[in-house]
Amino acid sequence: MRKLILLILILNLSCKSQYSTPELKAHFSADQIADLQKITEFFESQICKTNQTDFKNCFEPILPNLIDFGYKPIFKFIDFQLQKELYKSIGEKTFNEIWNFCKTTKLKTNEKYQSLCPKGVEGKYADFLLAVGQENKFVKKYAERLIASGDFESSALLQQWIYTNKESFDLENPNIKLLIAIHFLSINDQEKRTE
Repeated sequence: MRKLILLILILNLSCKSQYSTPELKAHFSADQIADLQKITEFFESQICKTNQTDFKNCFEPILPNLIDFGYKPIFKFIDFQLQKELYKSIGEKTFNEIWNFCKTTKLKTNEKYQSLCPKGVEGKYADFLLAVGQENKFVKKYAERLIASGDFESSALLQQWIYTNKESFDLENPNIKLLIAIHFLSINDQEKRTE
């Protein structure tokens, strides 16, 4: 019994240590890394809810639909009420390093509404993306566009890059999984938020 408990502890610790990367450690505290892992795990659980396999095997099959139909397939997968619960479960400091709320105006009606926006250059998340981008030209382009526009890229460019450059987007890499999770959760929030 003691050997079984020890084995479970070792496996649990090895899974947690696999999540952390040098880029994550350089930009976030241990508590923030745990929050980022929650974000990634939430996204994975939403995408893989009908298929209890690894993230890569869940995400790759929906990529063609994301390219053909934009973000609509993602909207079907992610429960926004559960996503709002996720926000409550992570630290405010972590949330504020990734996102902030901004006012957006509908052009047709001139109506103002609250929208989820990237923190940009003031946040650790942007710095993290730029660090990952030092080794990945697509992540670098993504980070630069995110910072320059102040918005999450909405033209489906990310899913095109992932689909056509699989060697640059290792779906088992925690940095890539985090980027994908935050991107698609942000787009889902922007689509479904009604405040």
